[in-house]
Amino acid sequence: MIPPLSYHPTRYWHRLEDGRVQCDLCPRNCHIKEGQAGLCFIRACHDGEVVLTSYGRSSGFCVDPIEKKPLNHFLPGTPVLSFGTAGCNLACKFCQNWDMSKSREVDTLAVSASPEAIARRAAELGCRSVAYTYNDPVIFMEYAVDTAHACRARGIRNVAVTAGYINPGAREEFFAAMDAANVDLKAFTDDFYHRLCGGHLQPVLETLEYLRHETKVWVELTTLLIPGHNDTDAEIEAMTQWVVGHLGPDVPMHFTAFHPDWKMLDVSPTPAGTLSRAREIARRNGVRHAYTGNIHDRRGESTWCHQCGTLLIERDWYELGTWGLDAHGRCAACGTPCPGVFEAQPGDWGSRRLPVAMAA
Repeated sequence: MIPPLSYHPTRYWHRLEDGRVQCDLCPRNCHIKEGQAGLCFIRACHDGEVVLTSYGRSSGFCVDPIEKKPLNHFLPGTPVLSFGTAGCNLACKFCQNWDMSKSREVDTLAVSASPEAIARRAAELGCRSVAYTYNDPVIFMEYAVDTAHACRARGIRNVAVTAGYINPGAREEFFAAMDAANVDLKAFTDDFYHRLCGGHLQPVLETLEYLRHETKVWVELTTLLIPGHNDTDAEIEAMTQWVVGHLGPDVPMHFTAFHPDWKMLDVSPTPAGTLSRAREIARRNGVRHAYTGNIHDRRGESTWCHQCGTLLIERDWYELGTWGLDAHGRCAACGTPCPGVFEAQPGDWGSRRLPVAMAA
């Protein structure tokens, strides 16, 4: 049975003189009439206020390997309880989770679970973290933050998989509840963001600089390389140089393969050579840990010591092999620290994907 709509209060909005309200959560700054929702679908105007309509309601829960987020330097090998809601505050024509992020159907939100129930279930399943993912957790911020607090009370960490499209103020509150984030840096031109995502690049760059320099959140970046749109050497050069110059060399970058989906069915899949080339450009520009994704590439998936070249974490898809870190997260061969959040031993969850039933 689909749970009824709930109207959870939110903080980031203000009233306009024409009777509408403006949502101030993200750079879209949607102007919303009574009874209408913003572009994200789940923040709406009810009784003259902006409310969240998906609080306590999800599109489903699943235990994934943490590497699937993708996070390669945050508790490798451990299971993460993942969930999302519906809607999104961007309009990416290439969305690979479009059935959830682009949904405007209430029945997408068919699973009911309180923050406390999610934290309890994560603990029962032995998950080291909970990931707010599938669609962007920025838009269900209140639900995500309350769940994150419940998880922290049980010693469970929190992971945001996000495009980073969020305004200051809300940004501070949201990321204060997170321990790690994979931020989708979709391209490095505002033209791409405007044409293919309905947004802008600069707010994402500001979020990245905020995360790197003003928080303790562990950050990794993902760029889906789309043939003919964001995959030129020049753009990858500019992006990776900016990352090293503004975020530092220790932020891992994941270059992942596009496959035709949603509104870009006429674009060819990304050749493996494009991903390898992007990885080499990143490494040449000083990115110490660059990865390929959505293809089988054991060398490009694995972590190597940037100082001596020793294999630190071997990956075959989501299965871990050789472990070359000592108990303190340093290269066992030369002692160079590997940036990230590591434990003395890796997890052994592997590539399993476990759908989870959830009690409210």
